[in-house]
Amino acid sequence: MTDFRLEAYDYHLPPELIAQVPLPDRDQSRLMILEQNANPVDSTFNRITELTRPGDLMIFNNTKVFPARLIGHKPTGGRCEVFLLDPPPEEEIEVRCLIKSSRRPKPGQGIVIADDFTIEVTDSAPDGGARAILRGRAGKPPAQLVEKYGLVPLPPYIKRDGERPCNDRERYQTVYAEKIGAVAAPTVGLHFTPKLLEKLKEAGVATERVTLHVGYGTFAPVKSADIRRHDIHQEYMEISRATSEKINQARSVGARIWAVGTTTVRAVESATGKDGMVEPGTGWCRHYIYPGYRFRLIDNLITNFHLPESSLLFLVSALAGRERILEAYQQAVNKRYRFFSYGDAMAIITRP
Repeated sequence: MTDFRLEAYDYHLPPELIAQVPLPDRDQSRLMILEQNANPVDSTFNRITELTRPGDLMIFNNTKVFPARLIGHKPTGGRCEVFLLDPPPEEEIEVRCLIKSSRRPKPGQGIVIADDFTIEVTDSAPDGGARAILRGRAGKPPAQLVEKYGLVPLPPYIKRDGERPCNDRERYQTVYAEKIGAVAAPTVGLHFTPKLLEKLKEAGVATERVTLHVGYGTFAPVKSADIRRHDIHQEYMEISRATSEKINQARSVGARIWAVGTTTVRAVESATGKDGMVEPGTGWCRHYIYPGYRFRLIDNLITNFHLPESSLLFLVSALAGRERILEAYQQAVNKRYRFFSYGDAMAIITRP
């Protein structure tokens, strides 16, 4: 029963270990290798190919982060921040968002982002949720204006001073990002470089792409003392027929299946039947993974270090064991690993 208690997933993390900026080189982050029945091994991410073998299949999430934060003001002059929950549209249609201001705008009120860009609130809820229409002047598409004026939606634990600038537009995005729709990056993917992807290919590792648009719910705290009662957030996902066929073919010949990131795990595991076959399709993913879950497809996982008492920590604990994960996290703290989005990584290997 301990595995189902929220408090059993807490750990002490010194604040200075929360990475505020990425390293100069993506693939130079540290990598902790956690293999079954072996002590954790310290390595660097650019040596990830040493853990693979010819015939392995590695699956990536190709979602692309859009600049979801918009800073503007109400006609009265009060500052207002709008956080888009839906990808910016090409036309003036209603989208979901969160609004933060001293006094919340009422339906019908406008928010000025720039001279050529305004937002009209159409519906508002007490919890900050809202619906709005993005309007551009002279026929400018809202998506173009969001790209121009929007800010990168960095996680709330990244708090910078003016002395630590960072090109977040580039660095808070994977090099293989393709399909726009995420408000948070699939962060372990930030460690990969074009050169490293080429090395995987040369090592005989096949790669495939799925899409799961990481939503704002990924930052929502778990409030249920019994984690089985947690209401997991939903996120849009896509798996093409060609991708599912290649995954199934790899599985049929006994290839090891690697997932790059917990979002990839949720996507492919939700699409995998009891027979171990992946079905193609599009739709909403609410796949919740916590200890006791029996993985149908994934053998090995590459992931970052996750927040205490988070659903992502439940997922990695389901794969490697809660006590083993927490012991590894303690070792990472002792060795001064960097945590969370811009931090270091871990490779969990259940099939050596």
